[in-house]
Amino acid sequence: MAEEISLMEIDDEEGTSGSLKTDKGKNVAVSAAPPDSKAIPWVEKYRPQSLDDVAAHRDIVETIDRLASGNRLPHLLLYGPPGTGKTSTVLAMARKLYGNQLQNMVLELNASDDRGIDVVRQQIQDFASTQSISFGAKPAVKLVLLDEADAMTKDAQFALRRVIEKYTRSTRFALICNNVNKIIPALQSRCTRFRFAPLDSVHVTGRLKHVISSEGLDVHENGLKALVRLSNGDMRKALNILQSTHMASQQITEEAVYLCTGNPMPKDIEQIAHWLLNESFLTSHKRISEIKSRKGLALVDILREVTMFVFRIKMPAEVRIQLINEMADIEYRLSLACNDKLQLGSLISAFTRARASLVAAAK
Repeated sequence: MAEEISLMEIDDEEGTSGSLKTDKGKNVAVSAAPPDSKAIPWVEKYRPQSLDDVAAHRDIVETIDRLASGNRLPHLLLYGPPGTGKTSTVLAMARKLYGNQLQNMVLELNASDDRGIDVVRQQIQDFASTQSISFGAKPAVKLVLLDEADAMTKDAQFALRRVIEKYTRSTRFALICNNVNKIIPALQSRCTRFRFAPLDSVHVTGRLKHVISSEGLDVHENGLKALVRLSNGDMRKALNILQSTHMASQQITEEAVYLCTGNPMPKDIEQIAHWLLNESFLTSHKRISEIKSRKGLALVDILREVTMFVFRIKMPAEVRIQLINEMADIEYRLSLACNDKLQLGSLISAFTRARASLVAAAK
């Protein structure tokens, strides 16, 4: 059978419920029906099955749909934070394009595992060079999906550039990553780029309500708000928290959600902020240490929530900026495994200086 050649136009310069089975170097198979096993994580069980199921980023989804339907699909570079629908969008598009031939027409690799130049030279090139399946009179192109492409080595990315150039008439490449700055300019220029921003609360809430209804869960209104707040626009994180909280508690309340995730509750943050702004150094240090120990809170989580609290309270801009910068330095030192007690002292000292500045400004 002769190799099929695509008539698709390429290279615009600038710019989910299925079971996924991946084997290194093998094609991807996605089942047509959602799995109903209780062992399946909800992030997979409720992955959008079609492009219509992808609720957020409708402008991007509709653009990709038009390009694919019109035989003008370019190489794609989808980037943005985790859990925003990048992989789901590509899989839904592939499902629509290939139907029951999906297993033969799509190669999916996770570049964080398969990140070296040998993968590009062997697995990807072998797949791209094989013959395509004909869909009658319709030209067919294959699809290579590289998830977490920003984990690929520079040598592998340069090798991939040459493979894209060589097989661009018969194969399309979809690169998915979180940090687009780690993708070399030579690859970026060969792809149409789409940025997936964090999901807004409306879309996260709507999808969570769908899952809650399907699973018959008992979720309180404050519990739902806590799920949305802690997800920070990450749908995968929201579903994981929902499922883990359900496994730990029959009633999903705000307290159950925060207890399951280990995050400090808003009322605890308000109390800590009150101590930081009003109590002496020794009193603040003692009370914050006690609540950390009693509730098993991590200082880095307290620091991040207090930072958000600072954005919400009224204070002079210069005092706010100085305080936020100091807290960012503390968070950086915590990431280097610096002593928690010392960094708690630094946090209290930063608020002591901010409080003195506020008093001086009031005079």
